[in-house]
Amino acid sequence: QVQLVESGGGLALPGGSLRLSCAASGSIFSINVMGWYRQAPGKQRELVASITSDSTNYADSVKGRFTISRDSVNNTATLQMNNLKPEDTAVYYCHAGVVVTTTWKFYDYWGQGSQVTVSS
Repeated sequence: QVQLVESGGGLALPGGSLRLSCAASGSIFSINVMGWYRQAPGKQRELVASITSDSTNYADSVKGRFTISRDSVNNTATLQMNNLKPEDTAVYYCHAGVVVTTTWKFYDYWGQGSQVTVSS
């Protein structure tokens, strides 16, 4: 069993910054990818950013503004969000692709979600 705990959501002004963190724990053999998806009211969940051991991927809407990083030793990931816009308002869900020690198979895990609100 793997748990993802998110922190760092909240309220920001347009142009401001927030930092999201996600910590994975449990029966982890390896984590091949971590990232965040977001879902705004009336919209589908979309990938915001993801990171593997050797690459990063960003949605076009956040390129140049958001930066994802990862601490593989501590199984944590951080999403630095700069120059926030009202359209960034959404619930942000941490995601991890994990090979677990209980079955030695790959599974997707999700955090509880963090509300990010950008408003003046």
